Amino acid sequence: MLRRNIFILLSVAAVGLLTAIAQPPGGRGRRGGGEASLKQPFRGITAGGEIEEGLFKVKSTGVSTGPVVNAANAFLAGLTEDQSLKTMFPVDDIEWRSWDNRHFYKRRGVGFDEMNEQQRELAFGLLKASLSVKGVKQSRDIMKLNGTLAELADNFDEYGEWLYWITIMGDPSTTKPWGWQIDGHHLIINYFVLGDQVVMSPVFVGSEPVHATSGKFRGTIVMQDEQARGLAVIQALNEAQQKIAILSSVKEGNNALTQAYKDNVDLDYAGLPASEMDEKQTSLLLDAIHEFVGTMDAGHTKVKMDEVRQHLDRTYFAWVGGTTDESVYYYRIHSPVVLIEFDHERRVAPFRSREPTRDHIHAVLRTPNGNDYGKDLLRQHYERHHKAAAAGN
Repeated sequence: MLRRNIFILLSVAAVGLLTAIAQPPGGRGRRGGGEASLKQPFRGITAGGEIEEGLFKVKSTGVSTGPVVNAANAFLAGLTEDQSLKTMFPVDDIEWRSWDNRHFYKRRGVGFDEMNEQQRELAFGLLKASLSVKGVKQSRDIMKLNGTLAELADNFDEYGEWLYWITIMGDPSTTKPWGWQIDGHHLIINYFVLGDQVVMSPVFVGSEPVHATSGKFRGTIVMQDEQARGLAVIQALNEAQQKIAILSSVKEGNNALTQAYKDNVDLDYAGLPASEMDEKQTSLLLDAIHEFVGTMDAGHTKVKMDEVRQHLDRTYFAWVGGTTDESVYYYRIHSPVVLIEFDHERRVAPFRSREPTRDHIHAVLRTPNGNDYGKDLLRQHYERHHKAAAAGN
């Protein structure tokens, strides 16, 4: 425990110095404008420009996080001292917000590319303890498809199956706040833990290509269910409802609004509210939400879906693009407690295109109103802790 705490204290200064050395001015290594965002205090994504308070409570869920704690401790125990030094950060560190779904900057943490086989198994053990079967498979398949992209682009420096990094924030505990993050091209998971509560957001998933038709990982395919669930909702709406839900029938570019470094976006509700949907349409909307939320372990998925249902009448579904089985499109599901974006994007590598394609997908899951990264729960925890400490003096 003492060694781990020393690592946490040293990591901020040491890793900051290493990052400054590793990232040259301009070109590869820059955050693409992210530096300015990280200088802003965290507020969270809002509708109407103000945080809606009282949405998230520190409470017991009854779903144990012990397996996640054990897996995290096993992973850390399997690292060398040098690896631990660059992997561990304080629980409130800016490293939470420093993720990027793109490939071109120097990431922190310990990379799968430098892990031995046993360490990789321990890293995947952390994912298995935290995620559902679908969540683990999706993560692994995205990593494989990044290997396919390396083959297609003939660029194994910027793309590859093992170019993903893990960081641990805080000391894994069943009572104190902590969490973990995986960060890499098209795969980011932020997993905050407080007691038996979990906040898994922001999550970014996607791929280019979404289907490997050749190479080492031929047959691997991702994001098809997320694609189909959104389409099922829009196709189930009647003409009058579609007129409200569809913001634009023309999709000419990329539409996602809350990707990397967009922690403080003002995003008003838009589209069709669930309060104007019938029972079948509402069920399809919940299926679409579950497709994203259900990448957590089953117990915490149920907790989150119960939270979603409490605000269902204030949940909005918005659409950009066509509505046929072959269309490219963007859809957004937005409530006080969940924000989901799905976007067909332009090609980037290796074949750039001006038009969006079904072979390049981005999707984001966020918790609006200040609880991305579990920030609101952490704030409440600190307030309670400090008040209790002050009362004891």
